[in-house]
Amino acid sequence: MSYAIISLGGKQYRVREGERLLVDRLPTEEGKTFHPEVLMLGGDGAFELAPKGTQVTARVVGSPLGQKIRIGKYKPKSGYRRHTGFRAKLSQIEIESIGGTKSRSTAAKKEPAAAAAKDEGPAKLPRGYAEFTIADLHEKSGSWSQEQLEAALEYEQAHAKRKGALSTLESALEAKKEKD
Repeated sequence: MSYAIISLGGKQYRVREGERLLVDRLPTEEGKTFHPEVLMLGGDGAFELAPKGTQVTARVVGSPLGQKIRIGKYKPKSGYRRHTGFRAKLSQIEIESIGGTKSRSTAAKKEPAAAAAKDEGPAKLPRGYAEFTIADLHEKSGSWSQEQLEAALEYEQAHAKRKGALSTLESALEAKKEKD
């Protein structure tokens, strides 16, 4: 994509790779990179609103002061004149990349989670099922739905094959069928 719209400090900016811009002072130190919120990606006649899994990488280049703003007060016929002013604190940022995937560290953290999700089997399994002991299964299986019980039984038959777990799940499934 050739441009992105990002949000920084409550303001929106249209940015391109390699572009430098002045924004309100950021808490990020000079030389460090950060990932602002991406609102839209666009270019080549197409755009994507609120893209998921896409990042803009920006580096803080400096922290200059803005141009001095002068403010004057004046009341006629009384000689009242006051002048004051200020200089805004800004951060200069450079856009390093647009449209990259998540950083390596977050991608590395998500891979074990994805692998754990694959190990858990069907999506209807109760959360954290793979770590349950047989005592936990005996306690918690009474509150599970019939779909969850069937998924847990299927998981046990395919993966763990724990005798106590199989008998507990079968008895809980029979009890659930009798109630319905």
